[in-house]
Amino acid sequence: MSATSGLQVEELPDRVVATLARPEKRNAIDADLVAALHALCAELEARPRLLLLTGGAEGIFAAGADIAQLRDRDRLDALAAINAGIFARIRALPMPSVAAVDGPALGGGAELSYACDLRVCTERAVFGQPEVRLGIIAGAGATHRLPALIGEARAKELLYTGRRMDAAEALRVGLVNQVVADPAALLPAAHGLLDEMAKASPLALRLTKLAVDAPAAAHPALDLAAQAVLFEDEEKRERMTRFLDRRDRR
Repeated sequence: MSATSGLQVEELPDRVVATLARPEKRNAIDADLVAALHALCAELEARPRLLLLTGGAEGIFAAGADIAQLRDRDRLDALAAINAGIFARIRALPMPSVAAVDGPALGGGAELSYACDLRVCTERAVFGQPEVRLGIIAGAGATHRLPALIGEARAKELLYTGRRMDAAEALRVGLVNQVVADPAALLPAAHGLLDEMAKASPLALRLTKLAVDAPAAAHPALDLAAQAVLFEDEEKRERMTRFLDRRDRR
């Protein structure tokens, strides 16, 4: 496991586990952590693998952007898309990602979790966008990712009021895929999702993610092109042959 700039990275054969490691700052997202996440994305773009992103410190995922740094940013910093840029890069990774959330995921921390493909959390997880109460907007992805995840009306309520959403509500509205009662079960649950993905053809999984994330105008042409590539893939032939052999032996 390597650690740098508030991020611990563990490389496994088929996945990477990235742990936010600024417990003294409640894993607030600062410039150094953003740089470390960019470095991680560069590795996963060069060698695509599954990603598990977690807060590490017990009872905290990420309490948002570092307010001390955020207070001093000006309009040019806003236009530079510091947090929005890294979250978009995480969203666009070739292979799927899972966020494991324990405790608060607020502001930029919530937006970081939205950037992942799936989310699992503990019963003490809390999601919220308090930006309007600080005089800014949730400008790192929440204004478009949150409506897509939970619907426009509910997303607007959270964005306009800064209200926090607990784990039970997050599961009910589809923000998270699973809630675990015991925090010790969080990482096993997240790894369980990734284990199921790892059973798939890596190329089929990668092209499925590409198709699901593509704009509506790209369909059905993108689906047809992806399927054409997969129909010529030798792994497709091998997997279907094994399936037919097992069926014939029954």
